[in-house]
Amino acid sequence: MTGLSLDAAQLDRYSRHIIMDEIGPAGQKRLLDASILCIGAGGLGSPILQYLAAAGVGTIGIADNDVVERSNLQRQVIHGDPDVGRSKVDSAREFIERQNPDVTVEPHETRVTEANIEGLLAEYDIVVDGSDNFATRYLVNDACTLAGVPFAHGAILRFEGQVTTFEANESGPCYRCLFPEAPEPGTVPDCATAGVLGVLPGTVGCIQATEAIKLALDYGETLDGRMVFYDATDMTFEEIRIEPRPDCPICGDGGIESIHDVEYEQTCAI
Repeated sequence: MTGLSLDAAQLDRYSRHIIMDEIGPAGQKRLLDASILCIGAGGLGSPILQYLAAAGVGTIGIADNDVVERSNLQRQVIHGDPDVGRSKVDSAREFIERQNPDVTVEPHETRVTEANIEGLLAEYDIVVDGSDNFATRYLVNDACTLAGVPFAHGAILRFEGQVTTFEANESGPCYRCLFPEAPEPGTVPDCATAGVLGVLPGTVGCIQATEAIKLALDYGETLDGRMVFYDATDMTFEEIRIEPRPDCPICGDGGIESIHDVEYEQTCAI
């Protein structure tokens, strides 16, 4: 859609963006020209995809190899009871196509791995990580940082969530500057064993979508260099700084040059 004017339907659909001086017609065209990859179409992926599509992000990739289960429906709001047993990427694609015909959906029914992530990143400007495991989070961090692709990170458990953005620029930092390695397997529970408040991913995922839209617009200040911790129990947001580590193996001086030098299935150590 590069270089094209907004048609009458788009002027109507995105009118609340267009009347904003900070966005306007030019900003909306930037969104329509943007390509964003969402990794995961579950709890975090649901609000991310819903709001990216509503905003008019022109190309949205969805990478997920899971199917919809009934236990997902308490929080994965783009899927419904008729979707149980279906591929999440197919269910998500149909949801987006019903929501906004301007959006081109590119489904990738696959688990994101070392073998395919570089090819996926080559197709998109921005990544939003809605994955639910440490191996994928570290893989996304390492691949995006090495490729210079900005990404928004989010994670949730029980009543708590965390969110940040890494712009993948030379000044850093990256996820490994704060968490050099993943915890040992079995030491941190997941949502399947510890549970998650149904509305929690909505809050965290919406922040991630906001960050991705700001990156696409090239407007405002992102969470790059900051991580926000959200506790729904007492409705508090706490922020910490993430300082670049000179010895970080991914974004520091003594870094690696390839994700293939890392073992991602255990502690994601280098």
